[in-house]
Amino acid sequence: MAELTRLVLGVELDPTDVARIREAYPDLEVVVCADPAGLPAALAGAQALVAWQVPPEALAAATALRWVHFPGAGVDSLLTPELRARELVVTNNRGVAAPNIAEHLLAMMLAFARGLPELLRAQVRHEWGRPTRRFELGGQTLGIVGLGEIGEALATRAAALGMRVVGLRRRSGPAPRGVARVYPPEGLHALLGESDHVAICLPLTPRTRHLFGPAEFRAMRRDAYLYNIGRGAIVDQAALIAALQAGEIAGAGLDVTDPEPLPPDSPLWDMPNVIITAHTAGGTPRYWDRAIEILLENIGRFRRDAPLRNVVDQREGY
Repeated sequence: MAELTRLVLGVELDPTDVARIREAYPDLEVVVCADPAGLPAALAGAQALVAWQVPPEALAAATALRWVHFPGAGVDSLLTPELRARELVVTNNRGVAAPNIAEHLLAMMLAFARGLPELLRAQVRHEWGRPTRRFELGGQTLGIVGLGEIGEALATRAAALGMRVVGLRRRSGPAPRGVARVYPPEGLHALLGESDHVAICLPLTPRTRHLFGPAEFRAMRRDAYLYNIGRGAIVDQAALIAALQAGEIAGAGLDVTDPEPLPPDSPLWDMPNVIITAHTAGGTPRYWDRAIEILLENIGRFRRDAPLRNVVDQREGY
């Protein structure tokens, strides 16, 4: 069995969540140290760390460290050269926020379908408005670019509304529940051409940076909507603005932008066919309930020398 006697929590957790860990593993020393300056001392003799960031000086002091768990899903800014060089096992909370992010995407889709952006602006002006465009999601096609946990959660919900769902992913295998067809990466433009709605559910990696540029917007239908809950840099934002201004696509729902926060002078703020939700899709009161379950399971797996859940492929960056 792999030794795991000291776990450092470098994040702010509710005391009840810390108590859950201690009750599940009473022989495990659980050290709470949310101050990055205190991490080098706290990591002395620790085999595992839960933290948003691992400063180089803390990593250098953590000679016994074998496993790092990131409390979020995206690790594009966390896999530092120092961390990669240590060849530690890295895990994350991939999938914890999939249900609420899928609901967030559906909320944006339904908002466009019912003309809510236009109606809300009319409400602010105290006007009894009527939307200029309305449609039904049932019978339309949703293209999901990235069929991970979020993509699969979205697919089942969209299919329940009567949508036809197609998806794109790198790995082969059977289509997830609710997905009519799965495209390989080279089929991106084919997916774009048949979709009324396109949801980006990808991590940011060297492969996906600026995956959506001028050619991709030209491949989309002029009445199609784009949604991004991955990372802002997956989309060439200048190209997106140009496509929206030229009417190459009907609109966009953006939970993420590049950069963040979105500068006040960005034209995206004032576009009537754009919804901006300021990187809030991942928020849910149930996040840590699900996250602690992953951590508890992985503590047991680590001690049994069993494969951990949500291991990050550090070469691919997700």
